[in-house]
Amino acid sequence: MKERIHSQFEKRFGGSGTFYASAGRINLIGEHTDYNGGFVFPGAIDKGMLAEIRLNGTDKVRVYSVDLDDYAEFGFAEEDAPSASWARYVFGVCREIIKRRGDVLKGFDAAFAGDVPLGAGMSSSAALESTFAFALDDIFGLCIDKFELARIGQSTEHNYCGVNCGIMDQFASIFGKAGSLIRLDCRSLEYKYYPFHPEGYRLVLLDSVVKHELASSAYNQRRASCEHVVAAIQAAGYPSVKLLRDADMEMLSAVRGRISDEDYMRAEYVIEEIQRVLDVCDALERDDYETVGKKMYETHHGMSKLYEVSCEELDFLNDIARECGVTGSRVMGGGFGGCTINLVKDELYDMFIEKACREFAARFGHEPKVYPVVISDGARKIE
Repeated sequence: MKERIHSQFEKRFGGSGTFYASAGRINLIGEHTDYNGGFVFPGAIDKGMLAEIRLNGTDKVRVYSVDLDDYAEFGFAEEDAPSASWARYVFGVCREIIKRRGDVLKGFDAAFAGDVPLGAGMSSSAALESTFAFALDDIFGLCIDKFELARIGQSTEHNYCGVNCGIMDQFASIFGKAGSLIRLDCRSLEYKYYPFHPEGYRLVLLDSVVKHELASSAYNQRRASCEHVVAAIQAAGYPSVKLLRDADMEMLSAVRGRISDEDYMRAEYVIEEIQRVLDVCDALERDDYETVGKKMYETHHGMSKLYEVSCEELDFLNDIARECGVTGSRVMGGGFGGCTINLVKDELYDMFIEKACREFAARFGHEPKVYPVVISDGARKIE
């Protein structure tokens, strides 16, 4: 990929620049916990974005997307926003840095490409934002701390790309470290690295290549359910409960008669999922990957039956994983399509992939896409 980027950089801009990279991410466990003040457990992966960048002595950014074979040129003022959606990520990062640091940027040339699959839930956009945020901080010597770099990426999504995302994707892309997953407390933003070196196991994503339409409206309904339950618990004499993170199953049981069965199920899933993240952290400190896998299956069951954000295709892939003796499997991401993440023993890997592809194609008319991933470093300069 580096040679492909450099040949385009040299062709369009002449000479050479400096390479910077950042990563896509997986989330091992902890779904729909972020907006409930709970924990998520992401890690950077060995797929991401790579950019070659060099100052150009002008007041313009000239940037070329190698993968899309598309070029954009823009200034740094708000009215200079490019029309191409991919270029708005780069422009947004520039604007968010200027908002925080003033008129500190100068024109630069860049060519970039990536190997994060688009639409597979591995956060290609966060990898792109993090690559440029890290690079510009380094090139201009701005000394922006890592959390602020992650927020720059998040604000780019909010203000220039129309996506009201949380902080996890950019956090994982900036803070990622090879051989470690990161437990992020979504309430306090405290974080801790946990060892992840599953010798004898592989991590693989199976992408169903489907996305069902009701995802956004269903997401809003589930947030509303969580808020209803918090209000009911507060009214029942627990005023300190601000988010479901603060609640436990005893409190939830106390308000069962005051909330709908649907709201009860949603809250039950979230409260249990927050605890599952903590249980997985404890298991990893013991190198207990069997418990990790058990908790992954529990998460899938909860997302399918209690939170009801799975779909036929994802449940099918999860069932095949169980039939094949896969250690852990669950839907990854918001649901209604996308991937399962699977923790597979080496000796079962080929059999599992072959069976999953064959039986999924027989049922749904196309094979799932297969993405093996390794936990790797996040944003960095390539020396």
